[in-house]
Amino acid sequence: MSPRSESSDARSGKAGKCLAKCWMVVALMFFVALTAAAQDGRRLVSNPQPEYPEIARKMNLSGVVKIEVVIGSDGEIKNAKVVGGHPVLADSSLKALKKWKYAPGSSETKELLEFKF
Repeated sequence: MSPRSESSDARSGKAGKCLAKCWMVVALMFFVALTAAAQDGRRLVSNPQPEYPEIARKMNLSGVVKIEVVIGSDGEIKNAKVVGGHPVLADSSLKALKKWKYAPGSSETKELLEFKF
């Protein structure tokens, strides 16, 4: 095998690893979306998904973040408390929750949300 083909093989190996990582991120985001959509309770009007943090990607972190939220009668999240999960992933989830909006209701509602990374 010539040196040139070995270099080509090394590049294709790196490209394959990069592609595999990209697919993993896409799959994780898909699962986060499914989890949020499947949760019961008040109807969501807007629910942007949390980003998978770069540091979590470098550390190969995965897991579930559980957050208890209090939804006001106006549909805004009034309070969010992390009850489980890695702090790096929890921070990302809390940032996304700041942009969530529920349909208005007659009173405040408590919900337990799960985000799978």
